[in-house]
Amino acid sequence: MSFAPSTAADRAESFVSYSAAAAPIAFERPAARVTATRGEIGIELELRHSGRRAVTLRYETQGDASLPALFVAGGISAHKHLAPSREFGEQGWWECQVGNGRSLDPTRYHLVSFDWLGADGSLDIALDPADQADAIAALLDALGIDRLQAFVGYSYGAMVGLQFASRHPARVGEVISISGTHRAHPYAAAWRALQRRAVALGALQCDESQGLALARELAVLSYRTPEEFAERFGAAQVVDGRVRVAAEDYLDHCGNKYVARTSPTAFLRLSESIDLQQVDPSSIRAPVTVVAVTEDRLIPLSESYDLIERLRGETRLRVLRSIYGHDACLKEQAQIDTILREALADCTSVAA
Repeated sequence: MSFAPSTAADRAESFVSYSAAAAPIAFERPAARVTATRGEIGIELELRHSGRRAVTLRYETQGDASLPALFVAGGISAHKHLAPSREFGEQGWWECQVGNGRSLDPTRYHLVSFDWLGADGSLDIALDPADQADAIAALLDALGIDRLQAFVGYSYGAMVGLQFASRHPARVGEVISISGTHRAHPYAAAWRALQRRAVALGALQCDESQGLALARELAVLSYRTPEEFAERFGAAQVVDGRVRVAAEDYLDHCGNKYVARTSPTAFLRLSESIDLQQVDPSSIRAPVTVVAVTEDRLIPLSESYDLIERLRGETRLRVLRSIYGHDACLKEQAQIDTILREALADCTSVAA
């Protein structure tokens, strides 16, 4: 197994840096030949802060159920639909990595994903990342999947993946944790608290949607970097007697697009859930690949170092440089593809 221990002495060997200017892979839309299924199950789940509740789990799978199973999870805005298939042809949230010939290939793996608890706005209660991990375990039970070959998580999904490995250690062979760690950093939590206040102010003005749009715009600023904005946007201009900065149109677009698909309750409760993240890394025995981005302001590099130093299983650290900050996972296609292929190859060799 090629997982390198991530101690201070060998950190230089586990550190990999990529240039933000590297040309992305020219991916084509995958051929729609893989069978996909969707479904939902109703269960009762003991929630960490809210007691026993009836919940509905909505899921999607791609690939034959006899293949090694991967659970794939993204940020709080991600959902069960990863990429187009013959049955469900709409755009997916991670189709740059999911599809025939790509790193998450449904001809090689049985891909499982679901909608986060609370994503439909029906649960106006405190939701912990540990609750999501337990819901995933219940979903795997319903699907007859005893063990995942790997849990691939980005952002909130990475946090839940670490929870899953801690709470259900016998059910996962490896965790790939991209831009997510074992705890919520106070600086990032402060960003999210202000976003939630924006929603509250909108509600006071009887315009909750406008508050949610503003919250999303604030979130986008935390995901991206000053370097990207310097490259993309020019100087402010006077328009109709007021000063308008060049990035406002872009931010408005992001806010309006988010409002069209997200309920305020879902945003508030899932945003809070990120801030509840707390898992003891020493309780995780599975191998973990930690992917960090130097420019990520929500997950400082020091947090990733702290995570790998406290993990007790085998670990690998991969560090990217990217002007896209926290969104590098969605934008740096070639680098993420390489990391996923390497980590999954290691996991496959061990399983064999």
